[in-house]
Amino acid sequence: MNTSNIIQCSNLQRTFGKTIALNGVDLSVGRGRIVGLAAPNAAGKTTLIKILAGLLQPTAGTALIDGEVPGIYTKSITAYLPDRPSFPDWMKVQDSIDIYADFFADFDSEKAGDICRTLKLDRSAKIRTLSKGTKEKLQLMLVMSRKAQLYLLDEPLAGIDPAARDFMLHTIVAGYNEEGTVLISTHLITDVEKLLDEVIFLKEGTVVLHRPADEIRETDGKSVDELFREMFRFDV
Repeated sequence: MNTSNIIQCSNLQRTFGKTIALNGVDLSVGRGRIVGLAAPNAAGKTTLIKILAGLLQPTAGTALIDGEVPGIYTKSITAYLPDRPSFPDWMKVQDSIDIYADFFADFDSEKAGDICRTLKLDRSAKIRTLSKGTKEKLQLMLVMSRKAQLYLLDEPLAGIDPAARDFMLHTIVAGYNEEGTVLISTHLITDVEKLLDEVIFLKEGTVVLHRPADEIRETDGKSVDELFREMFRFDV
């Protein structure tokens, strides 16, 4: 399929016992966009991304990727970066590349090699010897080496020291399929703002804002980060 919106959510809800993580999310995201998903802690960012990635089922409502419920097809066109490293420590960096190359038809091994050189990733190193930040770089390299229609990046800069963040952001911009859409979950808005076409704010599991980043700057006369701090000054 190739619908006009890569993401379409309608009255999406997810609860964990008595805890409401998502509370009626309505959302449409088009193609060829870099979109920031910003919210205070425990506001539903990771839950939404995991539902879109097909790792969680909604309690109610619908979430569609390219017009389909998350499943085998949507996973084939979606590249997901989890909020923590997912490979066992005994593997080497090259082992993880080989797994992605075998598993995903859109994985570009040549691009993976280029990103490894850019990020100074030693393909012969065992994952257990890598620092937390380098493991984050490894995960990002694998995800951005795919020619996906949708990239779901859950806090891609959380474990990265400030000096390396520009390097990582360059990797995201240079690596993604320009016909695809990147959804970046983050609370580090200042770092990613210059990349964003659109921004989504979540509060208590509900979308409270979804606007073009340029419109916020031109109409409101403030940066996305300033608007976020203003809207959530008592929540962050």
